[in-house]
Amino acid sequence: MASIMTNASALTALQSLNATQKNLDTTQSRISTGYRVSQASDNAAYWSIATTMRSDNQAMSTVSDALGLGASKVDTAYTGMSSAIDTINKIQQKLTASYGQTDASKEKTQTEIKALQDQLKAYADGATFSGTNMLSVNSGTATAAADVKIVSAFNRSATGAVSISTIDVNVESIKLYEAGTTAGTQKGILDANYVGATGAIVGTAQNPTLGAAAAAGDTYSVAGLKIFDSATGKGASDTQIAEMMNVVDTALKAMTTAATKLGAAKSSIDLQKTFTSSLMDSIDRGVGQLVDADMNKESTRLQALQVQQQLGVQALSIANGSSQSILSLFRG
Repeated sequence: MASIMTNASALTALQSLNATQKNLDTTQSRISTGYRVSQASDNAAYWSIATTMRSDNQAMSTVSDALGLGASKVDTAYTGMSSAIDTINKIQQKLTASYGQTDASKEKTQTEIKALQDQLKAYADGATFSGTNMLSVNSGTATAAADVKIVSAFNRSATGAVSISTIDVNVESIKLYEAGTTAGTQKGILDANYVGATGAIVGTAQNPTLGAAAAAGDTYSVAGLKIFDSATGKGASDTQIAEMMNVVDTALKAMTTAATKLGAAKSSIDLQKTFTSSLMDSIDRGVGQLVDADMNKESTRLQALQVQQQLGVQALSIANGSSQSILSLFRG
């Protein structure tokens, strides 16, 4: 039926052309943005997942920075500890050399030991990074030094709850000096009071009388070790020097253990940093699988739609022209 009121062919061609134009707009948007899902209306589920994972990735980027900062803190403490170990070995050598020597020789050796003790304190005080010092601490009113917590992971559970994991460095077990004076506070490795005979740490000092035989319960600290007393003019007896050597050796073992703990913490941080970097890359790939556009596919689709558009325009033109043929029916 030919009608001048309704052109069914033109309507069909127009609908087809509009559908082609809509698909063409979608394809052009994907090519220009690079995303198959760039907003929630494209695919609500994929967009929600991608948005959440991108947020998590940004949080993990901050975790990576925190791990780098933590590694620097541990490196600084390890450097100070390593230098202190070298220095305490020199103190041990001085004590060995002073065994059996005269008081005059011990007086000279004491000057060298004092210089080494000052160097130990300088190493501990200088091992500070970003306001954190694990070797020379002041616990204040607390009876133990607080752990250094290094953010190591950002976690999201299956229910969507988030949590933070940390790598903890136990400062109490590695500190060399403790300035806190609260009752019950444990001193550091170098300023603690060691019983000369056993190497056990005690809270109350029992200072030896230099020049006399070692007494039961005499205590020594590496930080305050003296083999010559300028006030009395007396040097330590050989039995006292032997106990000092035992104390220094005990402290050296504790420092070696502390350095091992710092090394283990540094290794854990490095491993976690590598894992975090790999995890971020995996999340990026996963998000890309959900929302990225396949440019090869979209390019081919664009060419096909452009041809369809041209054909649609031609079809609409033909449909509109069909109405003109009705005029010929009324020509004489």
